[in-house]
Amino acid sequence: MGGHHAEPYKVPHPSIYKVENVPQLLEVKESLARQGLRDPWLRNEAWRYEKKAFGTHASRLNTFMFRGLGVGFCAFLITIGAEYALGIGKGQGDHGHGHGDGHDDKGHH
Repeated sequence: MGGHHAEPYKVPHPSIYKVENVPQLLEVKESLARQGLRDPWLRNEAWRYEKKAFGTHASRLNTFMFRGLGVGFCAFLITIGAEYALGIGKGQGDHGHGHGDGHDDKGHH
């Protein structure tokens, strides 16, 4: 499914991610060891700190927040241009609150 005939990526071997390479995770590991505990899944978090492959937390957040902003802004400009060219929305400055359509102006607004 998906139209791909082969895997478009190579999955890295899990052994390349080591807790010892990440100071933050090493601190967690040592803190747990002081309490006599061990987290066998701690290595699974090491990829998050691989800046070369995955960037920093800020860069991932930036990508998440602003991905598609350029395309969205272009679509916005095209929509505004089309509305202006076709005259859509002209004469609706009063937001549909027409006066003289049988409404009494007393107490209105």
